[in-house]
Amino acid sequence: MIGKAKSINHGINDIRYISGESRNKKHPELIYHVKDNLLPCGLDAQGVWDMMKAHAPMDKNVIRIEISPAKEHTENFTMQDWQQLWDDFVREFDKIEMADDDGKVYSHKTNLADSIYTVWLHLESDSGIPHLHAAVCRKDRNGRTNNDHNIHIRAHDAAQAVAIKRGWMTAMEIHRANADKVAEDLMDILRAMPSWSWNDYVARVQAKGYTLKERKDDKGVIKGYTVGKGKARFKASELGKGRKLMASEIEQTWQKLHNQSESKSVQSVGKSESKPATPVVPVATKPIAKPMQHPSEPVAYYSSWRENTSQYELTQDGKTSLLYIPDDVMQVFNDEFDYRETANWKELTDMAVALFVGLVALDTVSAGGGGGGSNNDDNWRDKKDEDEIERARRCARAAVAHIGRKTKSGRGR
Repeated sequence: MIGKAKSINHGINDIRYISGESRNKKHPELIYHVKDNLLPCGLDAQGVWDMMKAHAPMDKNVIRIEISPAKEHTENFTMQDWQQLWDDFVREFDKIEMADDDGKVYSHKTNLADSIYTVWLHLESDSGIPHLHAAVCRKDRNGRTNNDHNIHIRAHDAAQAVAIKRGWMTAMEIHRANADKVAEDLMDILRAMPSWSWNDYVARVQAKGYTLKERKDDKGVIKGYTVGKGKARFKASELGKGRKLMASEIEQTWQKLHNQSESKSVQSVGKSESKPATPVVPVATKPIAKPMQHPSEPVAYYSSWRENTSQYELTQDGKTSLLYIPDDVMQVFNDEFDYRETANWKELTDMAVALFVGLVALDTVSAGGGGGGSNNDDNWRDKKDEDEIERARRCARAAVAHIGRKTKSGRGR
């Protein structure tokens, strides 16, 4: 069973989507109401949103949750069974408290069970797999904010706990499946690295949402490492087939992937440190987009991992480059180009990201609210005193003005 969760600030759009009121839902007749919590009966999407909005914080006011059990496990489910599945998930979700190796709690429990929420069953997906969607208010009825730190990991762990208790998967099966997924991610990271550097590798692993803990000998040489996500921990020796991701083998694995000789690597595991490699960012390929001559934020600033950033793969001309974009900025782009409603969301996001990091400039496109070009906004990307969120919004508007938005209903705007 798969569990996903994310805190969002477009609650009304999400509630319309999960309840089938969205204009982009082709088969709303295949969406069924499962249950509500702390809500009057018979509310439509706007009514549910009004109730949540009265209690929720201004920013990231709703937690969006999706639960997808394997199809064979739910073939004979009644509505009561789906309700019980949701209750089981919430109970496991609210139990999770994250602590470091010393036992110090760094992420406290949530209280979804005592928060406003609405839950819906979707049977209309192309995959044919029934799944639950829920929108949960960020604050419980006592006014306490539900913690959204590592919320995707909470959903993952809660779903696994439910699956194990129901006998759908054993702990060993889940561990093996997770190990394979981690190994796949680590190999993708190695493929994306233009040169070998242990520090760059560690930064990219952390940017994927994993933890990495090194084991060194008395001389400070790295002898091994573990990769973690949520409560799960994996030794490098159990990741993938063979020993290719172990500390003693990983540089050679990178060399084989890139057909490089050892002399071209930047840093070997256990050797003296040198500067981490900077991911190569290709120039823009669209003829109307030109390299920015004097960006307010240089591309290099976004080429290495920092705290509160997420990895973004920018693909241009068949090449993929890794950038590290502030989480709040990515939230702006995710909200603006909602993949459920926007057909060309990836193209728009790529353009907005390229603008944000200073990779391209669109001097002929206005980022303002009106249509067409405007000299008033010619220097919008050079406003150094402008905060990142507002700059991200301007980049999103510029991307839409340049490319145009295509809705999944087929109408452009």
